[in-house]
Amino acid sequence: MGRRRGVVGAARGDRRHKGPLTPSYGHVWIEGSGAMTGLVDQYGRPIRREALTREVATPTIGGVRSPLGGYPGDGLNPVRLANILREADAGDPLRYYELAEQIEERDPHYLAVLSTRKRSVAQIDITVDAASDDAADVDLADMVRDWLTRDELADEVFDMLDAIGKGESFTEIVWDTSAGQWRPDRLEWRDPRWFVPDRTDLRTPMLRGGEDGSGVDTPLEPFKFIHHIAKAKSGLPVRSGLARLAAWGWMFKAFTLRDWAIFTQTYGQPVRVGKFHSGASDEDKKTLFRAVANIAGDCAAIIPAEMEIEFISAENIGSGAGLYEKRADWLDRQMSKAVLGQTTTTDAISGGHAVSREHRQVQEDIETADCKALAATLNRDLVRPWVDLDRGPQKRYPRLRIARPKQEDLTGLADSLAKLVPIGLRVQQSEIRDKFGLSDPDEGAELLAAPAPAPEAARVSSGVALQRRESEAPAAAPTPADAIGDRLVEETRGDMGALLGQIEAMMAAAADLGEFGEMLRAAYPDLDTSAIAGKIALGMTAAHAAGRAGVVDDRA
Repeated sequence: MGRRRGVVGAARGDRRHKGPLTPSYGHVWIEGSGAMTGLVDQYGRPIRREALTREVATPTIGGVRSPLGGYPGDGLNPVRLANILREADAGDPLRYYELAEQIEERDPHYLAVLSTRKRSVAQIDITVDAASDDAADVDLADMVRDWLTRDELADEVFDMLDAIGKGESFTEIVWDTSAGQWRPDRLEWRDPRWFVPDRTDLRTPMLRGGEDGSGVDTPLEPFKFIHHIAKAKSGLPVRSGLARLAAWGWMFKAFTLRDWAIFTQTYGQPVRVGKFHSGASDEDKKTLFRAVANIAGDCAAIIPAEMEIEFISAENIGSGAGLYEKRADWLDRQMSKAVLGQTTTTDAISGGHAVSREHRQVQEDIETADCKALAATLNRDLVRPWVDLDRGPQKRYPRLRIARPKQEDLTGLADSLAKLVPIGLRVQQSEIRDKFGLSDPDEGAELLAAPAPAPEAARVSSGVALQRRESEAPAAAPTPADAIGDRLVEETRGDMGALLGQIEAMMAAAADLGEFGEMLRAAYPDLDTSAIAGKIALGMTAAHAAGRAGVVDDRA
């Protein structure tokens, strides 16, 4: 609505790129006669179609891309964690990605805040901006818009945002050419464990084990992957994810929860002490011990009357348990700050409406940054390759935009239109309908219209129209009073000019209005107004005489 749509502006002929190109990641190349020939069009003449239309980064049986991962978080301690992070920094992030997966599975708070951040972006509608109003550019934008209506898109975007935790994510594009056109058929999330950085720069992603999963690491097939990097900090992609920070907090929290469980098991129930008399036999002692031990689980036991069981409770159990709880809550709050930038939306921390609004604004700023980063990745790795494959290289490309719609003051807009349109402001109806979410009316549809004016309003309207007609009627012939007034203005113009000149001089000399008022009051007795007063008196006398003469003429 309110958007210009067009049709394909040119026939889809051979658009093979003829000029020399420099090979780089993200461009499709074909080999012919031992030389690079260039980017091909939608008809695939011929390009590694088998590589673009099939899945290449799949799990392998017996290869290095196993769907089963390890569990490096079991028994994690500071030394092991430091070694895992060093391995990732050196170009082997396998155990780091496995640990990041475990943290999401085992820490409910981290999973909750991380999912909140990802879902806040995944549920925002994606819009497409055409490169221009040209019919061809609008057609390209419509092609992308039509594809974005897929129900699977929200889940695919959520998977791409896996990079927020791990630093980077990999999504394989499975292209479809069954209709003679290139079109993304599926976007498949791929486990980041199946990719490694090139050892030369530790940035360029490589497919672990090659296409068959058992060879050497190979560069990613161009136009085949969406490689999204979410930067929590500058540096290598593997060091820019939140999981690297969360690993330390999760480990310390695991220590706290373990100690809390031991404390609860030890002091949560009172200590049972069994007493036996000095002449008790070994069998009596065994009976008493079994009774004391069974009380912990069964809470019931029988002992001889001569034996005694005493329950001893710890006096500081409340303060001790509170210490573990406070430490676990503190670690959770630090996790909330790291992921969401604030704590109000996740933790019950009082601070008033103003604090909550400020914290929500911080979360919205992070959401906006995530949206812009993901949109840039999709424009680079999906939209532009798609257009190049289907239509050939373009000077301009449509652009995806992920942004939460801004709330407009529609009431204020309506009030402004009601005031501005009647005085001549021209506004396009379709634009206003878009803002109010209204569709263009169909031909022959019953339309809302302004109600007919009420009788009283009609009389007022008629009166206004009569006044307008009277004002537009030819002016009446000048009267003697009119001539006297014109003569009086002409006679007093010079005297009035001199008087106004004195007042203007005072105004120029005064520093402010207060000083100007004092100067005016001080000068008033000395102002010479006798000439003006005399001429006004003569004019009023003449006007009075002319009026009386007019009355006599009317009576006659």
